[in-house]
Amino acid sequence: MDSSMRERLLKLSTTNVSDALDALGYKGSTYGVRPMYEGVGKIAGSAVTVKMTAAGETKGKVHLGIRAIEAAQPGDIVVVDNGGRLDTSCWGGILANGAHLKGISGVVIDGACRDVDDYVEIGFPVYARGAVVATARGRIMEESTNTMIQFGGVQVRPGDAVLADRSGVVFIPAEHLEEVVAKAEGLWAKEEAMVADLRAGMSSLEVDQKYNYEKMLQK
Repeated sequence: MDSSMRERLLKLSTTNVSDALDALGYKGSTYGVRPMYEGVGKIAGSAVTVKMTAAGETKGKVHLGIRAIEAAQPGDIVVVDNGGRLDTSCWGGILANGAHLKGISGVVIDGACRDVDDYVEIGFPVYARGAVVATARGRIMEESTNTMIQFGGVQVRPGDAVLADRSGVVFIPAEHLEEVVAKAEGLWAKEEAMVADLRAGMSSLEVDQKYNYEKMLQK
């Protein structure tokens, strides 16, 4: 993702993008993932994916997350598929420090993290389903890096676009990025005009009739 596209995404909200995905018939909206501390900034970037699996007789070959950090470019976002598990962490303070020093924009986790105070200390954005104290050791291990995963039922591939803010996380298929962002920008502009008319004295009913809100998501 180039800097101009990242800047366009950062001007939008996840709800703008979610609406655009719906209007265009693409899947990418998730639920239940939130910033892990107050003041986490909005992040946008390309996905570097990590898939976790249960620990067992087959042993992991590398500390989970390390390969994703090494593969990532500055501005990328690490996307962790831990199947929504809340009983064990899959991201912690050492990983966050490594990612932060590499210039990674943040991490989004379908599961839980730990060491939240470490993220606050360095200002590293982490989005997850929750926080837990339990270590990943002996509970989960990394299955693969930079392969196709799912995140809350959404297919995510390396290089797909990620946008996260206080409302949640959305993913945009890389081949549809320009189309989705352009649609989201149009929806954002219309919503801004609606708010401006409300503040100028128009009633909610008048604004709704003027902009035909219920049909805004039609192609």
